[in-house]
Amino acid sequence: MDAKEAFAERDSLHVLDVREPFEWDLGHVAGSIHIPIQEIQHRASELPTDKPLLCVCTVGARSEYVAGVLRAAGFEAENLEGGLVTWQGEGFPLVKDDGGEADVWKGPH
Repeated sequence: MDAKEAFAERDSLHVLDVREPFEWDLGHVAGSIHIPIQEIQHRASELPTDKPLLCVCTVGARSEYVAGVLRAAGFEAENLEGGLVTWQGEGFPLVKDDGGEADVWKGPH
């Protein structure tokens, strides 16, 4: 699912952020669920099933993998194409738990 469609449909989705904790701390989609990729298999029972899941990461690679794993386990799951880099690039908001200015970690420079 592309960022524009995801933003438009955000109220009918649960956003699942699969990035590392330090990435989450920099900024995330408001109201999203945070379960790092390495914990998904052990914590899948925590995921809600009343709406489809939109899996997100930085550029969409990790979240595509998780979406596939979740679909194989019977969940309705989509991937955010281009990840949060694209989401932010479209001007869609991110939040930080401490209320500061949110950003997406793009790797070492």
